[in-house]
Amino acid sequence: MSFTEEIKRRRTFGIISHPDAGKTTLTEKLLLFGGAIQEAGAVKNNKIKKGATSDFMEIERQRGISVATSVLAFNYKNKKINILDTPGHKDFAEDTFRTLTAVDSVIVVIDVAKGVEEQTEKLVEVCRMRNIPMIVFINKLDREGKDAFDLMDEVEKKLKLRVTPLSFPIGMGYDFQGIYNLWEKNINLFSGDSRKNIEDTIAFSDINNPELDKIVGEKAAIKLREELELIEEVYPPFSREEYLEGDLQPVFFGSALNNFGVRELLDCFIEIAPSPRPKHSDTRLVEPTEQKMSGFVFKIHANMDPKHRDRLAFIKIVSGTFERNKPYAHVRLNKNLKFSSPNAFFAEKKEIVDISYPGDIVGLHDTGNFKIGDTLTEGEEMNFKGIPSFSPEHFRYINNADPMKAKQLEKGIDQLMDEGVAQLFTLEMNNRKIIGTVGALQYEVIQYRLEHEYGAKCSYENFPAHKACWIKPLDPKSEEFAEFRRIKQKFLAHDKYGQLVFLADSEFTIQMTQSKFPNVKMFFTSEME
Repeated sequence: MSFTEEIKRRRTFGIISHPDAGKTTLTEKLLLFGGAIQEAGAVKNNKIKKGATSDFMEIERQRGISVATSVLAFNYKNKKINILDTPGHKDFAEDTFRTLTAVDSVIVVIDVAKGVEEQTEKLVEVCRMRNIPMIVFINKLDREGKDAFDLMDEVEKKLKLRVTPLSFPIGMGYDFQGIYNLWEKNINLFSGDSRKNIEDTIAFSDINNPELDKIVGEKAAIKLREELELIEEVYPPFSREEYLEGDLQPVFFGSALNNFGVRELLDCFIEIAPSPRPKHSDTRLVEPTEQKMSGFVFKIHANMDPKHRDRLAFIKIVSGTFERNKPYAHVRLNKNLKFSSPNAFFAEKKEIVDISYPGDIVGLHDTGNFKIGDTLTEGEEMNFKGIPSFSPEHFRYINNADPMKAKQLEKGIDQLMDEGVAQLFTLEMNNRKIIGTVGALQYEVIQYRLEHEYGAKCSYENFPAHKACWIKPLDPKSEEFAEFRRIKQKFLAHDKYGQLVFLADSEFTIQMTQSKFPNVKMFFTSEME
């Protein structure tokens, strides 16, 4: 297959939602259709309780939430599909924001009963800002929930999207009978049997055919005809161009747990979703069809396999082909590296790949060379943009709870911070270490992983900070900057990369400091322009 054909057959997308909307279950059912797994992990029989395939960290299995982005790949109808399953919990939003820099499109999962929730709003806003094409999947239709039209209104108002349904439910909750697929013009009947991989589909090009009354009952048939008429009047017809530009979002209905409506979503997705898209670097726009390889690190994960203490950097290939054992330039370090065992993923199962194409996600074994946002090229000096560290909102001193394990603690903190789990600040005054996180749950994850992966124990105590502000003086030698340093010395620290950070205790302090020291610039992400 030619290079351009390989690019065209790739679909790299993320699945985003509020926790518990069914994101991980949907991921799993997509894998089931792709033949990548034989049995869903969510099927909890009495003998064994399997965890979902994409939740491979021990703490995820215990808590039943996803805390790290999983990368999963499979083939379906001659398309190579790369899924990034992201954490829904708001305390892990930073991982999700970074993952959204590596996807070409997104599926937004919404719970039929809860409708649009807060975390979904934040994530969709990021997608809107980046014009990422989105498909909406309204999940859990077999449960009692909101009316389909009300839900679509809510999606339009709260998420500021312009939607058009490509499938529509016949009944809801207890009356749920199936789905009319507007995209394929057929009816899919719901049996409620989650063990069935494929439901019965009946071709139905003419909705006025009296056969419909026999299949779903007269009452349901009349209601469906009325609703489809209303859809035609109210919603815009589907246009792929508008979808790709981020101006129109198709909506599908289904029940991921019951494997229902998932095939319709997947079949339409592989037809309409974009193949790998061009990406802006700090010097130019990079096209996927360029012959020379370029890619960037959007995630680092330590201890994918606890037995081997391995650390993987996840790289999204933007252009050219990534080949095993070929040297590539690490732009930030200005040195050449080559990789003897680049990995492709299927949750925690990895396999070595000889060649990867634009859109693919490759895992590279890392001995500490990479940080999030690093760029690899074939010699060109450029960096891909938009992968910042956000200002944390929670701050705590970290203390060593076992003096015999100081080395293990230091190594553990160092590696977990490289993953972007949290940020480490070292106070200038006394060198005490402070961990800043976006969400409080992160502290639990850090404590758990330090103990179980590195054999180190830590304790925390509160540090009174409201926000981390990265500092960049217009003139580092000015008296104004010297005065700023003298007054704020108690709250000055350095991040992991040596950048100066002011740990402000309130919004008011930030405003006062900005007006008093106008030439000392403050930034709320580490990507200082």
